[in-house]
Amino acid sequence: MMEVKDIFEYLPHRYPFLLVDRVTEFTANESLKGYKNVTFNEPQFTGHFPNNPIMPGVMIIEAMAQCTGILAFRSQEGKPDGSSMYYLAAVDNARFRKPAVPGDRLDFEVKALGHKRGIWKFECTTMVDGKIIASADLMCAERKV
Repeated sequence: MMEVKDIFEYLPHRYPFLLVDRVTEFTANESLKGYKNVTFNEPQFTGHFPNNPIMPGVMIIEAMAQCTGILAFRSQEGKPDGSSMYYLAAVDNARFRKPAVPGDRLDFEVKALGHKRGIWKFECTTMVDGKIIASADLMCAERKV
């Protein structure tokens, strides 16, 4: 299990753009599960949409991408030293089945499909109450900063 202070060691993101609250399961080079609690006081809800707050789909994709970064970095020996980052390189087969709203807990499941020379491919899903609300295949590339 990783709490947010542990996540800080693997991702450069900070408030308001850190979108993973906790990692609950991790298997090196294979999979990761984590979650984010969606709260009404998050800045995106002042404009998306004031009378009907919905978490933007691109932020759900970003949250899944942050999970892939944790999986990739944590699968390596040691912790990141800031000399490289994982960048989102491709989003394929993205589907949004239901909106995410304040009060939801977004449960992420990320499965590594393979990696070669710093390029990883992942299958990602986001669930609320055990039901898939979003899914995508993501590709991330490690690059020197």
